[in-house]
Amino acid sequence: MSGILYLVATPIGNLGDFSPRAVETLSAVDFIAAEDTRVSVKLLNHFGIKKPLVSYHEHNHVTAGQSILRRLLEGETCALVTDAGTPAISDPGEDLVRLCGENGVAVVSIPGCCAAVNALAVSGLPTGRFTFEGFLTVNKKSRREHLDSLRQEERTMIFHEAPHKLRATLEDLCAAFGPERPVSLCRELTKLH
Repeated sequence: MSGILYLVATPIGNLGDFSPRAVETLSAVDFIAAEDTRVSVKLLNHFGIKKPLVSYHEHNHVTAGQSILRRLLEGETCALVTDAGTPAISDPGEDLVRLCGENGVAVVSIPGCCAAVNALAVSGLPTGRFTFEGFLTVNKKSRREHLDSLRQEERTMIFHEAPHKLRATLEDLCAAFGPERPVSLCRELTKLH
């Protein structure tokens, strides 16, 4: 019988946001797949959790995913964590979830912090209907085509962006949607500072 992959949402800044259920899950699994083991070990140490860590990120997800799948098929349990937020959302974890689905491995979500939903809630923009667009591509042509495809979108749109790319992204958004479209910028939503 195959094991289970747990998607464990991690705090997006404040360790007090980590749920008891998440701590219990990390304590119970056989191993933890982490985006950056150096970041995850700080979280695990804070909660006194001692489990083997394997690296699973954008640059190794194909080979690491196969290795994790093999262990799951042998009956082990694994928790997938990112540096901050929910695994598989704008994250290579989606590939591991798909791989598990294709191979009959159960996937269980342990909910927690989600930067996109937190930003939406405090934005002051309409929250009844929204679309999550994640990170825009850095390829200028593809980026322009993607934004052009959204020109008529009336729902609130949520984008992720790195601080050093923000000015250029705001210029691209203004060009695509006009200077009258309201925007909200959110960062460090739950950090103590």
